[in-house]
Order: sequence, then C-alpha cells, then structure tokens
Amino acid sequence: MSRLRIFNENDPATPLLATPDRVEMARELSRIGVAFEQWQANAPVAPGDSPDTIMDAYRADIDRLVTERGFKTVDVVSIAPDNPQREAMRTKFLDEHFHKEDEVRFFVAGSGLFTLHVDDKVYEVKCEQGDLIAVPDSTRHWFDMGPEPSFVAIRFFTEPDGWVGHFTGTDIAQKFPRYEKGQAA
Repeated sequence: MSRLRIFNENDPATPLLATPDRVEMARELSRIGVAFEQWQANAPVAPGDSPDTIMDAYRADIDRLVTERGFKTVDVVSIAPDNPQREAMRTKFLDEHFHKEDEVRFFVAGSGLFTLHVDDKVYEVKCEQGDLIAVPDSTRHWFDMGPEPSFVAIRFFTEPDGWVGHFTGTDIAQKFPRYEKGQAA
C-alpha cells in the first residue's frame, strides 16, 4: 500500500503525519511542488514484458507528460531480487542528493521508497504499482529500493545524460528508516 509519512528533520521516530490515502498524499506533496498521480494500464502488463509493451500500455499518460514537461528520453528500468548488482545499485541512491532536472518515476510493478528533504521536513513516500512521483529539480532526496529490490519503473529525462546525482554530503539519510518490503504502513 502506498504511504506518505512526514517528519521533522530532527525526529525520525515520530511522524507528524502518516497516511495511505492517495488523495491526501497528492494534496500534501503538491504543497512542496511534488506531483503524485495514479495511472491505469490500457492493456495487461507484467514484469518481464518488453519495454515497448510496457510503454504502449501507458502511452496516453506518457505522451501527456512528455508534452507537458518537455522530456526528451523515456525508458523502462527493471530490477529483480536476484540481480547480482542489487546491493551496489541500492547503495548508489541511499545518500541525500539532488538533480538538475525533475526526477519522474512511474511504478509499473513493485515498490520503492522516495524520501524528500524540504526545508526542515522529511517526506517519506512509499510508491507502489500505479504510482507516479515527480520530484522537482534541485529537491534534496534519496531513494531506497530495499535489500531485495523488485520493481519495474518508467523513467523520464530531459537531460541526455539521464540520471546524474549531485550529493550533498550530509548524513541525514542514515538517520531515517530504510525500506523493507512488508513493513507496516
């Protein structure tokens, strides 16, 4: 189940808000400029399907977002729990960083945890199948796919280099919970 928890940056043990309600999640996230939407496939898709099959199932939403935001590249990333590089891949995203373009991900299958650090608050967003999150350019954040990652996501880029992280050097990400599949909502 998707979930949003908001914390004071100095108190990772006590959420100020915790909700699985996607409408409330979208409302709270919009206050900090983050888009949160749900998409429905126009045809059945499953992990293991080709990128073209996956993108065709969400073509109308993909085309709308590309037109609205000027994305130049759209691709599909798929990570399975038995991926031999899973630990290195997980570690790459665990420290606070930002990008010089919006980071937009749509979860076709599986789940992951985006954690955003805005002003003195930390917004923990558990994304699941059907969720799209658009993190604005320069927003400090980190992403945890868990120790046994399992997700398929559509990614959107405006820069030809794709994912380029600019790390802040802070230790805030280590102070907040990591993502474990099946953890309580």
